Amino acid sequence: MKNKTHSVRKRKLIAIIFGVLAIVFGVILFLKVDAPHHLGEYFTKAYYGQFGAIAICVELLAAAYYLFIGHKKTNFAMALFAFTVALNGILNLLGLGTSSIPIFIMLVFLVSGGIAFYIAFSNAFNSGKILIRNVIFSFVLGNIIAFYFNYF
Repeated sequence: MKNKTHSVRKRKLIAIIFGVLAIVFGVILFLKVDAPHHLGEYFTKAYYGQFGAIAICVELLAAAYYLFIGHKKTNFAMALFAFTVALNGILNLLGLGTSSIPIFIMLVFLVSGGIAFYIAFSNAFNSGKILIRNVIFSFVLGNIIAFYFNYF
């Protein structure tokens, strides 16, 4: 019983840390968004591309919430966040992406993504093993999100 309580505390602590990171970084990145001066600028890639980093924060916040309550979709949300961050980092490292994420925030996201990969694929908190179709779906969706904000 004591070990289960310790596991729940650790799960909730990690969830709170992820949630705080998502909110703090989300606010920082939202404040960096440049507001267009003309109506036509709202429909340019330069404008909506700024929201890619905020989308990653939303993914992390959703994963943190699922982790906090111990939802069965925790591992899927963690994998989705981790795949998105990993691909975004790879695209930026290779010079193929146009991400507006500051380097410090990207490093924190990459570390968080590594932890999220571990949680998702090891079923660390017994929230249900992630199915292969969910792994594939989170990989594809993470790629779509990363490519959308970097290329389209």
